[in-house]
Amino acid sequence: MIEYKFKNADEAFNFYYGTIPYEGARFDNTMAMFNQGFTIENPLDRMIHNEARNFNVEYAEAEWQWYLSGEPTIDTLGSIYGKIPQIWQKMADENGKVNSNYGAQWERGWQLDKVVAMLKNNPNTRQAAISIYDGKEISSYKYDTPCTYAVQFTVVNNKLNMCVTMRSNDLWFGFCIDQYCFSKLQELVSKRTGYEIGTYYHFAHNLHLYDDQLPDHKKLTNSLEKLRKLAAQNTLTSRARKYG
Repeated sequence: MIEYKFKNADEAFNFYYGTIPYEGARFDNTMAMFNQGFTIENPLDRMIHNEARNFNVEYAEAEWQWYLSGEPTIDTLGSIYGKIPQIWQKMADENGKVNSNYGAQWERGWQLDKVVAMLKNNPNTRQAAISIYDGKEISSYKYDTPCTYAVQFTVVNNKLNMCVTMRSNDLWFGFCIDQYCFSKLQELVSKRTGYEIGTYYHFAHNLHLYDDQLPDHKKLTNSLEKLRKLAAQNTLTSRARKYG
């Protein structure tokens, strides 16, 4: 299995934006790559600079503030951002609530507080995990099925590493917003525990681009031939470090 390391979220986005159209498999109305895991070495460098993406940091921050509120109603997001994005309107139930406000999820059972306490009491803990998707609650996922399985924190060399595991992640919207909010969560836990921020490992069982998000292949900066050469060379490139 090839492992990827990126300096920041923008490198990760650019790499997969240029790779999924070539190496992805046709899956429903997307091109998808399966079981993709990679490390972001500097989680605090969370901006996406790709011009085609036109990343809206104002919205990303609004979603993070919504998570911090712990309130799963889309009206709360609307009051923070000024409007409610259409995707959230489609996902809300009859009471205007969603399952994918991750802040509401980590407040359930005081998961976040327990994780912080575990890390403070025992830096060697393997139990500092937050559960989000729960198959035992699948009957409540009629309108909105959380894309994230879990978030786990581990202290290595006195640095706080984070691992995010996702069942499904669209690169264009999902990854860009998710990495912003999860890196903010890592920063929050770092401040509460006193550990320096380490790396962010992101794993998606299904990482994809929807058909209407696919780039113009003629404008891509990498090609299948280049990717094969890079894999064969097994060297550090400007985008990723590959380990065979």
